[in-house]
Amino acid sequence: YFQKKNNICAHDRLMKILLGEYMYRNNLTTRQVAIITGVPKTTVQRIASNKISPRMDTLEKIAKGLKVPFSTLYETDF
Repeated sequence: YFQKKNNICAHDRLMKILLGEYMYRNNLTTRQVAIITGVPKTTVQRIASNKISPRMDTLEKIAKGLKVPFSTLYETDF
């Protein structure tokens, strides 16, 4: 279920990660988010550009660091 297909995990169709959009709207750089959240800069960049799907604990760590509700960072059809 989580196997990569064309660099996109199958579960991406159910949940869209909004970190990149959040960063853009709030004028945040990858470096700033990495410092604020404690998540490595390369990981933040890959999540923001939708190259990888974050683990739930990583997404939670980002939400806590940015002081936003967890649901701010994703949207789903469910």
